[in-house]
Amino acid sequence: MSSFLRQFFGVQSVSQMPVGGEGRLRRALGPVALIAVGLGATIGTGLFVFAGQVAATHTGPAITISLIIAAVVCTLAALCYSEFASFVPVSGSAYSYAYATLGEGVAWFIGWNLMLEYVLSASAVAVSWSAYVANLLRGWGIDLPHALINSPIDAHFRLTGDIINVPAILIVVVMSWICYVGIQKSSVINSFMVYLKVGVIVVFVLFAMKYVDTNNWHPYIPENTGAKGDFGWSGIMTGAGLILFSYIGFDTASTTALESRNPKRDVAIGILGALVISCVLYLAMSAVLTGIVPYTTLKSDEPVAAALDAVAKAHPGQQFVWISTIVKIGIIAGMTSVILMSLLGQPRILLAMADDGLLPSAMSRCHPKHKTPHVATIVTGVVGAAVAGLFPLDALADLISIGILLAFAVVCAGVLILRYTRPDHPRPFRVPFAPVTCVVGTALCLGTSYFLSDGTWIRLVGWTILGFSIYGFYGYRHSRLHKAGRARDGQVATASIK
Repeated sequence: MSSFLRQFFGVQSVSQMPVGGEGRLRRALGPVALIAVGLGATIGTGLFVFAGQVAATHTGPAITISLIIAAVVCTLAALCYSEFASFVPVSGSAYSYAYATLGEGVAWFIGWNLMLEYVLSASAVAVSWSAYVANLLRGWGIDLPHALINSPIDAHFRLTGDIINVPAILIVVVMSWICYVGIQKSSVINSFMVYLKVGVIVVFVLFAMKYVDTNNWHPYIPENTGAKGDFGWSGIMTGAGLILFSYIGFDTASTTALESRNPKRDVAIGILGALVISCVLYLAMSAVLTGIVPYTTLKSDEPVAAALDAVAKAHPGQQFVWISTIVKIGIIAGMTSVILMSLLGQPRILLAMADDGLLPSAMSRCHPKHKTPHVATIVTGVVGAAVAGLFPLDALADLISIGILLAFAVVCAGVLILRYTRPDHPRPFRVPFAPVTCVVGTALCLGTSYFLSDGTWIRLVGWTILGFSIYGFYGYRHSRLHKAGRARDGQVATASIK
């Protein structure tokens, strides 16, 4: 038992951490590309779907307050991510950071939960992508079979009678192939889609501003219904925990550290730049969205499209035809880039975990031509496509939010720990007012997670049990720390015999 606990809480020296993928991955990303990577993974379903749904069911027009609270949480986490990225410039994101500070067991827990952020996030966005594509085609007179664009399982894990969500599967497969063939191609495609969706958001905000009715903002904070999370301030806090899903992805730049030309500087720029830009766009979009229609209108799988349709009915005219088409195409492009960047980040975490021996070594193999972790990319794509085809959005979003909140909490705590355990190590980027920033960041992450539903916590417990079962049966016995410990024990035994 003592050896298990020693390994479970054993940290991996920063200087001895395997530079997962060094020499096998192509360094092709600069600061602008890294900001685009972050924006590509961030602006998508959270803004175009989830913000409207949270406003309709939890916050009303006060969705902007929830967005600000979530942005504060993410900003504190982003500062800590930035110091870690300059301190430990390796692939693996929060997983590698936890391994260097809090031990192998905690690192496994975080790495396992990061799968919720990346692969399940890609699946959740693919489900929304499918809904918007079906809506766009419907407007052009093309109706896809209902049974082939919806999930066969609902949020309560009951059969719905539908067959499978084919468009969601197809987009995950296509984006996985792009990730397979190379980081540079993925970056170019992502940058194009980022410019497109940001442009569409700006066009929508400028166009819709003249149709804002300030009466829709009253009451700004609807009265609580008596149930936890149903409007009022408890609804705002619940909304902040849920809307965190909208910001998930800004840290994707940290998973591509080994593909950055100057990771100690550029990764911090990519993380913070993506977060600031996405926050400004979110606040503008949400304020306009709740201003042009009553917030109850937004309870839809396509809330932006529903809002545009409602305004079009109130103000008949051909101008809404072209703006609606442009916005929907932009939304689809935005979601496509989120899927791409989520599928880009997950294989690099698997690569880092495999380099540490916690996963089979095949996960760390890199393609000799494309210089990508191709085995991990294939595994990620298969799992992501299966989940996207079988499960609905609302069954995935809560679990994703709680997983990333716990990862953020560990990153904030880890920075403070390293300030005391490795005070002399060079830090090109330093968190300002570290003791306060790190403690407040950790507290806010854990506190926000409290307002998520009981069912979310139950699913997290089940997910955690599954993860630690894999760690116990495979990761513990094959990890680098375990092998190093056995080697030391063998040397001690040999010396005692002599």
